[in-house]
Amino acid sequence: MSIEKIVEQALQDGYLTPVMEAEVGRICDNASDFSIEEYMALDRLMGSLLIGEVVAVPRKQFINVMEELVLTEVIGKVAEIEATSESSLDVGDITAYALNRLPPLYATTEEGANYQRQRAKTELQNLICQQVAKAIDCYLDRPEFFPERQALSKHTGNEVLSQVSNLLQVYAPNFEQKSHP
Repeated sequence: MSIEKIVEQALQDGYLTPVMEAEVGRICDNASDFSIEEYMALDRLMGSLLIGEVVAVPRKQFINVMEELVLTEVIGKVAEIEATSESSLDVGDITAYALNRLPPLYATTEEGANYQRQRAKTELQNLICQQVAKAIDCYLDRPEFFPERQALSKHTGNEVLSQVSNLLQVYAPNFEQKSHP
C-alpha cells in the first residue's frame, strides 16, 4: 500500500492503526527518495496527528494471556537447556511456534485476564507444555536458512510521527516556507 493511500484511509477513518503505522515506517525505512505527493501526504498525516484529526491507535487495548503463559514456559525450558548445553535458543522463535499451535486467550480487563489464566492452568497447562516441548525440538532440529532475516522491532505511537518529521526535515527542508515577520 502506498503512503498516499494509507494517509487517505487514516484521514477517512480518523485513525492510524498499528498496521498502517508499521507500513508507513517500512516504506520510510526502505525509500531513498519521495515524490512531492508522498511528501505532501506525510506532511498531511503529521499535521493531522498533531491536531488530533487522526488518532494513532494504541498497539494493544487487550492482551492474549496465552502469550504470557507460553513465554513463561519457554523461558523456563530454554534456561534449563542453555544451562546444561552449548546450545543458544531463540525465545521468540520458540514462543511463536508454540503460540501458532495453541488457542488464544484474549482479555480486556484484569479480571478477564485472571479468569483466562486460571482457565489455562486448569484446562490447558498440559497442552502448553507439550507445544513448548515440540517447539524446542523443532527449533533444535531446524536447518539454518534465511540468515539475513531480521527480527520484528517494537514501535511506539510516536515513532511514525518522529520518522515523518525527520524525513520531511531531511528531504524537504524548504517544502513549507516559513513566513518572516
